[in-house]
Amino acid sequence: MVINLDYQPAVAQRAGIGRYTRLLAHYLPDYLACDDCLRLFYFDFTRHAEAPDNKRAEACPWRLAPGKIVQKFWQKGLPPNYNWLAGKADLYHFTNFIIPPISPKAKTVATIFDMSFMRHPECAEAKNLAYMTSRIGNTVERADAIITISKFSADETVEYFPKAKGKVFPIYLGLDQTLVPPSTEQIALVRKKYSLERPYIISVGTLEPRKNYTFLVDAFERMSEDVDLVIVGHPGWNYEPILEKFKNSSKAKKIHCLTGLGDNELAALYSGAELFALASLYEGFGFPPLEAMQCGTPVVSSNGGSLAEVLGDAAEIVDEFNADRWAATLDRMLTDQDRRTECRNKGFERAKAYRWADTARETYDVYLKTLGL
Repeated sequence: MVINLDYQPAVAQRAGIGRYTRLLAHYLPDYLACDDCLRLFYFDFTRHAEAPDNKRAEACPWRLAPGKIVQKFWQKGLPPNYNWLAGKADLYHFTNFIIPPISPKAKTVATIFDMSFMRHPECAEAKNLAYMTSRIGNTVERADAIITISKFSADETVEYFPKAKGKVFPIYLGLDQTLVPPSTEQIALVRKKYSLERPYIISVGTLEPRKNYTFLVDAFERMSEDVDLVIVGHPGWNYEPILEKFKNSSKAKKIHCLTGLGDNELAALYSGAELFALASLYEGFGFPPLEAMQCGTPVVSSNGGSLAEVLGDAAEIVDEFNADRWAATLDRMLTDQDRRTECRNKGFERAKAYRWADTARETYDVYLKTLGL
């Protein structure tokens, strides 16, 4: 069996879908049969793309023309067909929502992470929203199988696109098992580097409207406990009003916005925090709260999207966006040592359940089902 994994997201971005694609390509070979072949197709006209580091998979760069030109045709549903460029395969897996033009006879799997662009269109950039809404229906109809990253996302995909029923497979993502609590000394060094001398609550995620940081600041301003708020995230779409909110807050001097951290520094910041807080409107899965659990930090989260499903009873879930209720919950979690210990212990166990090896194995099982093997 020849499996073609669209590796372009891994070349184009480090986090998010790129990370998913890269780690899936890393772990999949562990489950391939001896006569299976995993091919990783991506564009590399300039010869500057970071090639896959997995020697058990076949790297297939395409260098005859700039990928951006081809992708502009694909965005309009125009040829060349993907399989004409990538070559013949028994199955093609597209990891970034949309299936490009491809032969009608080709067997395809698409990963659709969530329906946030349908549920919260106001939180999506207009150009991307137009592209996704114009192409997602064709992808759902065309795909032989659809992988989602939670049961919530699976149900929501079927809700919006009933034709998906019977071919959607929820497969949880895995956590980076190297992200573990560092030593007390390492935590102290990182806190000193970022001038975090006081107790703090941490939140992690791209600075974009869907993460609901302006609401989190509203809740933070209402808290009675004297702590700082640390927000770690790269600027995303429409981030400027979020930074203005930080700047104009009545507690502006206690808000720290950090970016460009290494994984070791992030682990130290997770571990050094009193609490992790996520007020997101919607998540298809939610890495940061699970990473916080893995580092031993109690979690307070909204129930946006899949969060209640993924976090279970290991987190304090706040089921409404009421700033006074959030402030009261955060205050209580800072002072209730029994509940903090309970969340910490349950969080460690919850995080252990999410492994990339399981993600890869279950994905390979979908391949076999799709091909009737």
